[in-house]
Amino acid sequence: MRSSEVPGTQPLAASVAPFDKRVIVVGSIVFALLMALSARYGFDRDELYFLDCARHLQASYVDQPVLTPLLARISLLLFGVSESGLRLWPALAGCATVIVSGLTAREFGGGRRAQLLAAIATATMPALLAIDHLMGPTAFDVLAWAGLALIVARIGRTGECRWWLAAGAVLGVGLENKHSVGFFGIALLIGALVSGPGGRRQVLNRWFAAGAVICVACTVPDIWWQAQHGWATIAMTRQLNLENGGLANIPSWIIGQLIMTAVALVPVWVAGLRFLWRSDRPLWRALAWAYGLLFVFFMLTTGAKIYYLAGAYVFLLAAGSVVLDERVAAREVRLRSLLIGTAISVAVALPIVLPVLPEADINWFYKLNSVPAESIGWPQLVSTVRGVWTSLPASQRANAVIFTGDYGEAGAINELGRGTGLPEAVSGHNTYWWWGPGNPKATTVVAVMPGPQDGTGYGAYLERFFGHVRVAATLSNPAGVRNQEWGGHVYVCTDPRESWGQMWPQLRHYD
Repeated sequence: MRSSEVPGTQPLAASVAPFDKRVIVVGSIVFALLMALSARYGFDRDELYFLDCARHLQASYVDQPVLTPLLARISLLLFGVSESGLRLWPALAGCATVIVSGLTAREFGGGRRAQLLAAIATATMPALLAIDHLMGPTAFDVLAWAGLALIVARIGRTGECRWWLAAGAVLGVGLENKHSVGFFGIALLIGALVSGPGGRRQVLNRWFAAGAVICVACTVPDIWWQAQHGWATIAMTRQLNLENGGLANIPSWIIGQLIMTAVALVPVWVAGLRFLWRSDRPLWRALAWAYGLLFVFFMLTTGAKIYYLAGAYVFLLAAGSVVLDERVAAREVRLRSLLIGTAISVAVALPIVLPVLPEADINWFYKLNSVPAESIGWPQLVSTVRGVWTSLPASQRANAVIFTGDYGEAGAINELGRGTGLPEAVSGHNTYWWWGPGNPKATTVVAVMPGPQDGTGYGAYLERFFGHVRVAATLSNPAGVRNQEWGGHVYVCTDPRESWGQMWPQLRHYD
């Protein structure tokens, strides 16, 4: 017995099939597609925020740990403010996720064809294409889930528990990107513990403990920052759960899980879930347990955020591809028909998840996916704000600040308006609030507010803080896309009821 094997467990497969290099080709095609479309439309509001976070590097932030802003900082150094430069990272993550899916199928006992099928199934996931088109924590979160599942599958196959060291590193780095992968780790542990004595032996050992130490060590900077900032992420999460959880969002969650993959491949990942559940390998069953536990947990807490479980479908498709390969070999399934169905599913989803249509046509599917619309109109917003700002007398501008309703507007002004004579915008939204009010003695505030759904505007809200509020401009975009900024206003606010610095604590909001 090797020293890395746990007493009482036996390696169930000493070898695996050769790796199919066509998996790398599939991953490269995904990368090429994402990069080809990377400069379409414009920056997403979150991306503009991450660029600003990159200029304020710190141990953590209200809405994510440090990894995404750190990568954004590297992009700024290498490429400047560039959509393609920034989106290089998620495109690489998409390529890597596809390759990991093929490797995972290999660990589940899949031959070359099963590996290729897993790669194709993952590459055609609408969720993956949508997520990895934009720079954000979710792209790397999906990769972290897939990487952790790959290691768990390998430990389950070989019994070599020293791989828990790698699992701890993957989970730790994943937690420095997004906290949701931590729930996956906890669910896997629960799944292993309830999967019988073999599962308990594979996690109650020194290698697992050492991996846990590595994971915790990676999260120390994030925990330290949170402790210094009132556990801001917990406060934000509570607000998000109020907005996105509850019974009313359960139907959206269930339907959403059916469109994470190509619709034609739903039977494949369901077969993969069944394969893992029926496996005699405890850690493989733990993967099935983890999916079931998190399906219920996320459904009740963040049901409107249907992509929170996207990473799980990578290993489910990998397992399902092994089953599919066996059925194809037995002539129980016609592979050609399935591939045609997948192609049709992807063709329908592609205009919704990637920027392939003219900007003016985005309104047609705004309710299905609002994200592309939020990439439109930022240069026009900056130009509008600059027009209002320069219209103020120089003496008034000397004691004025630009304040925005959300981080997207602040990010657009600070990144796209950099070097155009605009001052740095401030906001009460998420981490921006912690960066302060700018000039605490400002007597004029140029407030940039999005278009409210009720159409009333933010005038009444601003009048709580200022004696005089006037609308100076209305926000729009040339394509006529009805996004969050459409119909918003730029206000000039004067005669403050108290000093700008004193009212700042009242302007904080997390979501």
